[in-house]
Amino acid sequence: MVAGDPDTAKVIFSAHYDTCAVLPIPNFITPRNMFFYICYQLLMIAPLFLVIAAAEAVLLAVIVKLQSPELLLLMPVTSIALCAFFVWWIIDGPANKHTANDNTSGVITLLEAALSMPDEDRKQVCFVFFDNEEKGMFGSAAFTKAHRKAKKETLNINFDCVSDGNFIQFFPGRKLKTDEDILARIEAAFPGNTEKRIEVVRGFGFYPSDNALFEKGVGVCALRRRKIVGYYMDRIHTHRDTVLEEENIELLRRGALALAAGCKEEAVS
Repeated sequence: MVAGDPDTAKVIFSAHYDTCAVLPIPNFITPRNMFFYICYQLLMIAPLFLVIAAAEAVLLAVIVKLQSPELLLLMPVTSIALCAFFVWWIIDGPANKHTANDNTSGVITLLEAALSMPDEDRKQVCFVFFDNEEKGMFGSAAFTKAHRKAKKETLNINFDCVSDGNFIQFFPGRKLKTDEDILARIEAAFPGNTEKRIEVVRGFGFYPSDNALFEKGVGVCALRRRKIVGYYMDRIHTHRDTVLEEENIELLRRGALALAAGCKEEAVS
């Protein structure tokens, strides 16, 4: 869903509105600690291999008991079927009923910014609500394919999981990190406060969301922090995703308005 003209806008504000599948364990994300992130993703895959190994052991025991070696052909079929089931569950399984952070928070931020933005500033921006982010960012892929100029040239601020944590961080893409002018403008528009710290990450950092499809994309999320893992996000994709800190929404709303107003002033000058 698109409000505004993405081909003339100076900034595209976005968020995805599709619902993730509910999982037995959270999708634990550490955007500034790649080692821990990879280790956790491997840990999530481990139960799949245990289930497959257990299923094959049971099937093998049945084959031996029945003395039917021709049934050995069922073993790879069983493994493939179980893998397919788990992939389906992760991507398109039963919808999570608790999505306060992922991504009700991003949608609310977008709506609040759009509803409160002065009419004279709206021509500078475009609001986009993406579908199918959880299935592989198909919505933003279709959008950027249809709007190639916006994909290459327009600043994209993507709000995804912004309501659970006191550390709100902006993750610009690799190319955008070299554009100090844009980064400084973002910092000026989103100052944060003593309780809620807002940071534009210039060093290593990544955020796997729709912003990745834009050459000038910036992923925005709220994080918590621990000594060992650093900044992290948990609870999402589970029934524990129930935290919606309204102060985060308000800070980002005001920042979006300030950034839009700055674009208008820049156009006038």
